[in-house]
Amino acid sequence: MTVEKTDFLKNRFIPLLIEIPSDRKPRWGKMTLQQMIEHFADSVRIASGLTVHQLIITPPENLQRMQDFLVSDKPFRENTANPLMPEVPAPVKIASIEKAIDELHSELKHFFGVFEANPHLTTRNPLFGDLNFQQNVQLLYKHALHHLRQFGVGIE
Repeated sequence: MTVEKTDFLKNRFIPLLIEIPSDRKPRWGKMTLQQMIEHFADSVRIASGLTVHQLIITPPENLQRMQDFLVSDKPFRENTANPLMPEVPAPVKIASIEKAIDELHSELKHFFGVFEANPHLTTRNPLFGDLNFQQNVQLLYKHALHHLRQFGVGIE
């Protein structure tokens, strides 16, 4: 299953984002499309280890439940709270949505390159704990589907 999810992240996710009209309103949440893309790039930087988190903010007694959810097929719920994000979405940092998509694409390539060079690497996710390649792919895939649904893109 990791192969299919890897293929989705490498080859299908970016084209789907490109097809979303830049002015599309989200079905839930406060982020614009560009804010979501920049947020997702931040998540990829955590997965690749480029953004380092020392602490796991999930209480130890809840970490196994979080990891069980991660490996399940259960989707993130609409309006899932992210304690790492402010109540009001951060303003965009990148000049255009096209450049934000390019940056996300670069971050995804970097993520896969990091794990190709070091397949046994684990990176620390502040919510889900220390994750290996397969767990990071699962999280990014689940996260990508969540945000695609947020902007009205259904995936079969």
